[in-house]
Amino acid sequence: MNPRLEEARPEQAAAQSVTRVAMAASIGAMIEWYDFFIYGTAAALVFNKLFFTNLPPAIGTLVAFATFAVGYLARPFGAVLFGHMGDRIGRKTMLVLTMVIMGVATFIIGLLPTYSQVGLWAPVLLILMRVFQGIGVGGEYGGAVLMAVEYAPRGRRGYYGSWPQVGVPAGLLLASGMFSVLSLLPNEAFLSWGWRIAFLSTIVLAIIGVYIRLQVLETPAFTKVKQAQEQSKVPFFDLLRTHRKQVLQGMGMRWIEGLTFNAYAVLAVAYATQYVHVPKTVVLNGIVIGAAFGVVLVPFYGHLSDKFGRKAVYGTGVVAMALFTFPSFALIRTGSTPLIWLSIVLGLGIIYSAIYAPLAAFWAELFDTRVRYTGVGTVYQFSGIYASGLTPLIGVALLEYTGGQPWAFAAYMVAVALFSLIVMFFVPETHLKDINPVTSLDTEPADAAGIAKRSASRSAQAAGG
Repeated sequence: MNPRLEEARPEQAAAQSVTRVAMAASIGAMIEWYDFFIYGTAAALVFNKLFFTNLPPAIGTLVAFATFAVGYLARPFGAVLFGHMGDRIGRKTMLVLTMVIMGVATFIIGLLPTYSQVGLWAPVLLILMRVFQGIGVGGEYGGAVLMAVEYAPRGRRGYYGSWPQVGVPAGLLLASGMFSVLSLLPNEAFLSWGWRIAFLSTIVLAIIGVYIRLQVLETPAFTKVKQAQEQSKVPFFDLLRTHRKQVLQGMGMRWIEGLTFNAYAVLAVAYATQYVHVPKTVVLNGIVIGAAFGVVLVPFYGHLSDKFGRKAVYGTGVVAMALFTFPSFALIRTGSTPLIWLSIVLGLGIIYSAIYAPLAAFWAELFDTRVRYTGVGTVYQFSGIYASGLTPLIGVALLEYTGGQPWAFAAYMVAVALFSLIVMFFVPETHLKDINPVTSLDTEPADAAGIAKRSASRSAQAAGG
């Protein structure tokens, strides 16, 4: 047998393994974000009419978006809970569990009675299921990112780490596409039963996602820490003690990312339909096109971050967003379908993707293995409260205050972009950093023999003590 071919096989097998793991993380993330996003679309189009019918239309929309924000308030709890277990037990188990929680909660929303049927219990049950959605996605993100990043070789972490990030535009694409099709129904049918199909169908997707994630193995980085019995006892406390600065830096950079996404994926739907008075299909179709661009561009930008650095790609995206914000809303304000699509495709599909793509690897590289799951989840989910969850609420409030004019909200976006950009300059570049391992094992042999030697030494010490 050819020796060169024999030598190539392990590398090929490793590459296939990384690809398989990244795909599992990406597909699972897509399904969970689909579950999360259909709520946002329904909040803009349905919930204000069915669950808050005793309120004026504008107030009903505000309250519906407030329940949307509740999911973001629950996400930090999920990040801490599943981050703790993910850093102590493992990444894989948490990914399966979070998907089950998301799938069941979303399915139940599709079965909920409306306000006209059960009164106050309708919004109460809706909010409760939204809380479970938040807990599920709060724990999912960190695990999905780490499954991809910790398997990836150095120099490819940005690319493979972007695959779970693809789950966001892919989930949005699926959610918006679903509502675009359902919105073709007569309005009465859509409000009566059509919207429920989007939520009920998630049970099939959840089963597929659980099956896919059960096929992957635990990450090498965590396996090593577990074998050496180096897990953190309380990862969240250790995170705050040893990585407080990194947490604050990550949350600052996250602000413009979360704001931008929900400005286009959620607020734009409400603004265009209620203030510009264009059909909801126009905006939803624009989001579908923008999300399709994101599915392609996020891995591309992730690759560029491996080549040029995380800060270069992220910073370019933030500057572009600051420059495009006012023209973007001006395009939507025209009411022209092609111009609305142009605004969403450029903002959501092209510019946002550059901001979002490098962040998964960037955040993972900021924390050591023992607290990495908790660190990534804490940054993403705690910042999600103000960066993402409150965006539609703030946006609608500013629109009402200005009589439907978008300029106050656009100024808010520009200010946040400048803030996140300033924070970025104080964060070190990480794309060449070695993240496996980053524990006390750094100074000791990293192979199995080294681990066995240390374990034997510890056993001997225990026996002697």
